[in-house]
Amino acid sequence: MHSELIEVIAQDDELIIINKPSGLLSVPGRQIHESAVSQLVSQFGEIHVIHRLDRDTSGLLVFARSKTALTYLQQQFEKQCTHKIYEAVIEGHLKQSNGIINMPLLVDWPNRPKQQVNNSEGRYALTRWQVRSHEYRNHRAVTRIDLLPKTGRSHQLRVHCQQVGHPIIGDSLYNDQSCDSRLHLHSRELGFFHPKTEQWCHYFVQPPF
Repeated sequence: MHSELIEVIAQDDELIIINKPSGLLSVPGRQIHESAVSQLVSQFGEIHVIHRLDRDTSGLLVFARSKTALTYLQQQFEKQCTHKIYEAVIEGHLKQSNGIINMPLLVDWPNRPKQQVNNSEGRYALTRWQVRSHEYRNHRAVTRIDLLPKTGRSHQLRVHCQQVGHPIIGDSLYNDQSCDSRLHLHSRELGFFHPKTEQWCHYFVQPPF
């Protein structure tokens, strides 16, 4: 449970940017009400959801505080005008320094909420990646990488990393070998045009792993 208040990175009359902790839902679930949204509503009142992070993914999330701001920001996400960088630690050492993963995704209905690659019925999903460093943890090779998703499919980064043979450390759904306590995936950077001033805003939060 996350009874502590969420860390608010920035706020004004139009939006709120938070650093969501791992383990907290972005929006209320069917059986779990506690979420980033429920906490923010209790503190600030009117809140509108623009995008989400998986429960186990930490990092930057922006919420609108008016319907006008919601529409303005949603259009930027839909048209892929935003700037998003995730940082992750994955199994093994990548040989290349950068690359692109282009694999369409579809929900794995018998094993929901898992997603799967489906070339015939899946939705277009593209992720760019770049190596930050090669490391060793507990005598095993790992790679710290930046992930730049062009699309925002559910579990996209997690599935794409697994499919190329380098699942994210701590991923309870897609990494059978990992026993780490948390998913090593963090929304580190987020940029967009402000709904009122129309000026470019850029936020950065260092990952906690």
